[in-house]
Amino acid sequence: MLKHKPTGRQTPLSLLLTISFTTLLVSPSLAQKTPVPPPSSAPLQLDLLTKPKDYVITANTINLEKIATPSLWWAKENSENKLLDNWIAYSASAEEPARADLIVNQQIWSLLDYLERYDFVNRLGSVARKDGYNVRVFNYQQELLATYTCNFNTSPALCSIQMNAQNKLGLLRSL
Repeated sequence: MLKHKPTGRQTPLSLLLTISFTTLLVSPSLAQKTPVPPPSSAPLQLDLLTKPKDYVITANTINLEKIATPSLWWAKENSENKLLDNWIAYSASAEEPARADLIVNQQIWSLLDYLERYDFVNRLGSVARKDGYNVRVFNYQQELLATYTCNFNTSPALCSIQMNAQNKLGLLRSL
């Protein structure tokens, strides 16, 4: 009769069981750390700027009964008047969280370097985040230029900024 001597090494089966068991123990704790969701993939609806529906707010929409969110009017009128041209804000739905699609003046945007663009997205994203909105930045050619997306299920909200590859080239120009 053969006896198995312990050699200090685990057999492939026991190693596999150890890895599987460890994965089961670790997975629930990893699931609690919810990552930032990807930006919305919904198309930009520029027609809502001229024909707004009840479910959106734009820079040209004024609600006399209450101050509408997100509070982007102040940013547009103060420091972003030339760069931020308009926006479309969508309330949260069952499918996705609230978001604001910002439309920038492409001529001004192209003059900014990467850090100036990042600063713009971060400042306006922070304003929108306070009202529970994610942000996407577009030009009138409907090109997605940047996003500011948050996981509002964490406290504080966990957010991420993404800039498109074209924007990173501006960093080289500024050096």
